[in-house]
Amino acid sequence: MRPLSLCLATLTLLCAASASAQAPPATDVWLAPMTEGAPAPEAAVNLTDRDGYDNQPAFTPDGQSILYTSFRDGQTDIFRIDLATKAISRVTHTPESEYSPAVMPGGEGISVVRVEADGTQRLWAFARDGSAPRLVLEDVRPVGYYAWSDDHTLVLFVLGDPPTLRIADTRTGLAETRVHGVGRSIRRIPGTREVSFIRKRSEDYWGVRVLDVATRAVRPIGPTLPGREDHAWTPDGRLLMADGAVLYRWDTLTRSWQPLADFSALGVTNITRLDVHPEGRYLAFVADRPGAK
Repeated sequence: MRPLSLCLATLTLLCAASASAQAPPATDVWLAPMTEGAPAPEAAVNLTDRDGYDNQPAFTPDGQSILYTSFRDGQTDIFRIDLATKAISRVTHTPESEYSPAVMPGGEGISVVRVEADGTQRLWAFARDGSAPRLVLEDVRPVGYYAWSDDHTLVLFVLGDPPTLRIADTRTGLAETRVHGVGRSIRRIPGTREVSFIRKRSEDYWGVRVLDVATRAVRPIGPTLPGREDHAWTPDGRLLMADGAVLYRWDTLTRSWQPLADFSALGVTNITRLDVHPEGRYLAFVADRPGAK
């Protein structure tokens, strides 16, 4: 099991990469078609395939493209991949670094975690073309990751000792702390206002939990795969995680993780970030580049 302190240190290093001018680990964004909820490893393609950090893929709600974070020229910006043509275009090009892109509810803009000039990490928004930056939550910091529950409610991973899960309202700018000792992976469950997160009760037990944003109630689902926290949901409510080159799906009847797809034949050794196409047509995931340390 990876110690919590090491995970927090790794996150802080990646989010502050622009300030330290130290490149994050080399990773690629992959795409695999899905049929009946299962990806086809033999048809998976490496969408970025370059020596560098390409990470945090997020499908746009229309299913036509993927937003992702890319480290270039000493900092990170947000890029877009058109799924029809596989063409890559730049969205942001700023002196600051942007991470964790997502199309905002209503589609009026893109939200990001921005590392500001003084190292402050807050949630910002841009127009869809990367223009007109503005703060979303002025007083909530340091934000690491987040998920939109509705058009004005956010669930946030906020760095600290321990990291906390907070619920914020963009209309008031206020945020309340709901859970202490959480992981970076926060995902909205499709078709609901509920948000899943990882509860790190100890270094020996990490579990998937669900927050009902309306009632503030938290319920357990089950343990994570050992030492893993990145997860995603299919449109029909199936929970996915990965370990090494293997993708797993949570079986609600046996309450266990069942292997779903093995990507090892592609040379993949460490799958991390996951996202599922809004119609379930594709799985996007991140994998270490061969030979990367």
